[in-house]
Amino acid sequence: MAAPFVDVRLAGATARFTGRAGGVSGAPYDTLNLGPATGDDPAAVRRNLSIASDGRPVARLRQVHGSDIRTAVPADTGADLREGDGLVTTSTGIALAAMTADCLPVVLATSEVIAVVHAGWRGLAAGVVENGVAAMRDLDRTGEIRVALGPGAGACCYEVGPEVAARFPEDASGRFVDLKAAARRRLAAAGVALVHDVNRCTMCEADVFFSHRRSGPVTGRQAGLVWR
Repeated sequence: MAAPFVDVRLAGATARFTGRAGGVSGAPYDTLNLGPATGDDPAAVRRNLSIASDGRPVARLRQVHGSDIRTAVPADTGADLREGDGLVTTSTGIALAAMTADCLPVVLATSEVIAVVHAGWRGLAAGVVENGVAAMRDLDRTGEIRVALGPGAGACCYEVGPEVAARFPEDASGRFVDLKAAARRRLAAAGVALVHDVNRCTMCEADVFFSHRRSGPVTGRQAGLVWR
């Protein structure tokens, strides 16, 4: 079993990408399930979130595969969550999280601002990455943005219908779409050049990551987190 976390340092912030290992949940959510809406024991999910964030409060959203970015507020650490697919903050001592199980977690940081984005094909097509960069620029107009792309379904495995592939003409090979290439292209167009890819496929590594496409709807969620 691989190490539980992949950590990347970004402009003084920590980006953390989790997998299946290191938590307290039982099957089929074993063991570090971070998804509160999966059917897992809520107490186990709360404990797992604390483990993943090294005890920090975790801000998250009810993700809807859209493009809205929210400024993190204390209520985002509770149960009655706002809808959205990205969080941004200048605060310290709080972890921002995007839950995934094949979609791409994108972490962004400058020396002043941190953000995290949930980027599946719908969000990418709708501009969620560009909106994440714009939200950061609202808070830090000149800081150099650094990005880490976490584990997601790779171009090796992410097969879609022709209507979806047509949305990504530069990043599709037949019926396979490269979500990471699509994200990098959009980041570059938004002026972001420093992008680190952890180069992990959730569908290939069944013993390491949760995958909705591989396992079906009854599975856990990993996360991309960031804090300063």
